[in-house]
This record gives sequence, structure tokens and C-alpha cells, in this order.
Amino acid sequence: MQELERVVLASNNLNKLTELRALLADRLAVIPQSEFNVKEAEETGLTFVENSLIKARNASLQTGLPAVADDSGLQVDFLDGAPGIHSARYAGGDATDQDNRRKLILEMASAPAAQRTARFHCAIVMLRRPDDATPIICEASWDGSILSHPKGSNGFGYDPLFLVAEFGCSAAELAPEVKNRISHRGQALTKLLDRVS
Repeated sequence: MQELERVVLASNNLNKLTELRALLADRLAVIPQSEFNVKEAEETGLTFVENSLIKARNASLQTGLPAVADDSGLQVDFLDGAPGIHSARYAGGDATDQDNRRKLILEMASAPAAQRTARFHCAIVMLRRPDDATPIICEASWDGSILSHPKGSNGFGYDPLFLVAEFGCSAAELAPEVKNRISHRGQALTKLLDRVS
């Protein structure tokens, strides 16, 4: 059996690592950057793609391996696209998922049902080396709407507040294999795998 190509995941988020490993297991050996004591990059980009590139270059530079990074977030129409690239830090620099959800619920309190539309967006990049001038960049979105209170215990982040109309439940109520197939990250990773030789 051929050994899988090793790539470093430019994230310390264990939930992302679990999702990425499940989706890439047949094609790539995904190793978290924490195993190399990679110092996290400061996300100074203005877009999901820019932040993904910053993180991937940083991880590849410090490990000498190809790197995969994603930057994802929730874009709420009623909030003019917020929290967007600030999704993980919506309620502050040290915010927990629960803190961020609580803030979103408060911000959406006056939003009528018809104006609660939102989407998760994901930008995934893969670099073969730190100075890779032609990185693979794949993006995808997942449409839904914002619930008034959390539902479900699967997933992470804003999943308990994200209503998936197709299934009539929150993203946190979906089985992991279903979420991995239809989510923004799952769609972007499928595109990435199609382009990785």
C-alpha cells in the first residue's frame, strides 16, 4: 500500500482537525501543526482566502511540509455579513463558542424570520512549499438561517444556531458524516481533492 503524502494542518482547532482528517483520510496524512510546535500566525487578512494563505505559509515555513489551511466563518445578512472573518473572535479575543453564540442571539433578537438568512463560507488553501506561487485555493458556501436558540450537541462554533432547511434541523443535529458531506468545509475539501494530484 502506498504511503499517503504528509501535510501539516495550519490550525490548532481540534474540531477542524477531526473534520479534515475524516474527509482527507484516503488521500492525505493530515498532521496538526501542534505536533511541530508551530507558532500560530496572526490572521491579518481582510478575506477568508488571505487568512488561509497566511496560516498555510506560516505552517509550511516552520515545518518544511506542504500545508493545508482553512479560514471559515458565518456571514449573517441581517448583520451586513458579520461576524465574517471575525467569527471565532466575535465576542472578543478569548471568546468561547458559547460566548460567540450568545452575542449572535442578542444581535439577532430583533430580526424577523424572513431576515435571518445566513451562510457559512470556507476558503481552503494548499501550498506545496512556503514560497508556492500557485497555491490551490478552493471556496464554498453553505446556506441556511439563524435560529433564535441553540439546538443539538454535534458540531461546534455556530452549528447549534444554523438551521439547515433541507433537513429541518440545526447543523449541530446532523450526523457528522452528513455534515461533512454537505457543509461549506466538506464542499471546499471535495474541490481540493479534485485538484490534488
